[in-house]
Amino acid sequence: MARFELKLPKMGESVAEATITSWLKNIGDTIESDEPVLEIATDKVDSEVPSEVDGTLVEILFQVDDVVQVGQTIAIIETNGTSAAAPVASQETATKETPAPVAAAVEHITAQVEQATTTVSYSDTDSFFSPLVKNIAKEENISLQELESITGSGKDGRVNKNDLLQYVANKKSGNVAAPEKAAAPQEQKVVEKATAPSTAAPLSVNGEDEVIEMTRMGKLIAHHMVASVQTSAHVQSFIECDVTNIWNWRKKHKDAFEKREGESLTFTPIFMEAVAQALKEFPMMNIAVDGDKIIKRKNINLGMAAALPDGNLIVPVIKNADQLNLVGMAKAVNDLAGRARGGKLKPDDTAGGTYTVTNVGTFGSVLGTPIINQPQVGILALGAIRKVPAVVETPQGDFIGIRMKMFLSHSYDHRVVNGALGGQFVQRVAQLLEGFDVSRTV
Repeated sequence: MARFELKLPKMGESVAEATITSWLKNIGDTIESDEPVLEIATDKVDSEVPSEVDGTLVEILFQVDDVVQVGQTIAIIETNGTSAAAPVASQETATKETPAPVAAAVEHITAQVEQATTTVSYSDTDSFFSPLVKNIAKEENISLQELESITGSGKDGRVNKNDLLQYVANKKSGNVAAPEKAAAPQEQKVVEKATAPSTAAPLSVNGEDEVIEMTRMGKLIAHHMVASVQTSAHVQSFIECDVTNIWNWRKKHKDAFEKREGESLTFTPIFMEAVAQALKEFPMMNIAVDGDKIIKRKNINLGMAAALPDGNLIVPVIKNADQLNLVGMAKAVNDLAGRARGGKLKPDDTAGGTYTVTNVGTFGSVLGTPIINQPQVGILALGAIRKVPAVVETPQGDFIGIRMKMFLSHSYDHRVVNGALGGQFVQRVAQLLEGFDVSRTV
């Protein structure tokens, strides 16, 4: 018998840890290769961890709600072969392989969490802190106000374990300034009034009301949306676009395309192609904001907002979208949309977006004012395509005709994108769609 170590797999360059949400297998269960063993959750996406071998689950090393680092062994699977994997490392070997001070500190703090005597609550905040960060803060008696005052180096400015451990070290050496709470009471009230969101009025619940707990993803989405509105100065530009030529072209080619490629040809890849082209022409829309700095992105990675069956929203990313032809774009759109609906996205599928497109027309909305997906600076909403009477200009004169039209709604960050750039960008997208080459083949 050989013992195989099931490790938490790498889940994208920006994901270092995950929370175990459920075990799909119990000790003693038989497991086949590629069969899901457990479910995990990161701050970006929920996913499953499959087994790499056939065998029997003999040991579970972490429980539900435990935070696991990428590369850590989470379970032991006993196989029939003799070379399926390296044997389980001894405790002594494992200790020698992780000598880093930070890793040792985290291990020590995590092991002592249950003995912490502090009663500080970290739930009364709009900021997101991972379970590991909360555990370290609790062990070190870090108040919520101190935790919120730490400048984070993680995604969207989040405080990660290294930030907190550095803060703890500085605090013990006396190099940490007093929290802003030390300001005069009157000054503090003014600051809170100017920066803190107003507290919602208390709700009364009677016996006929149903109280529904928000899902983990729902809580994350709510946090991201509020944080985005508080971060960016949202401005919108709207433009109406005639897509009659695209409507007729797709109707003509969609059956042949599906027969040849085995893929549906929707409007989305056509719109994505136009957005990618417009971003190449307006590179200052393909940027991110980092404090007082602007990061000009080299790659054009289009986020594609997708609604999930449970009502939540996720944004998988089409990497290097400007390098795809229409066939490649259609395959990428269908693949990501299908895996999003089936809960099969990997964390890396949602990472690295530089601009986002959302199709509010899917549910019949004519217009939308979408919230920017931080740290991006723009998001385009595609309205429903409608059959409307319109003035048609021809060399022989103007006449009233039936046309297929839609609205494009562009939300952008007015801190770094002025009205001219925001308006010109969405205008160019409309021009590319209206000038669609109906003679092209696919």
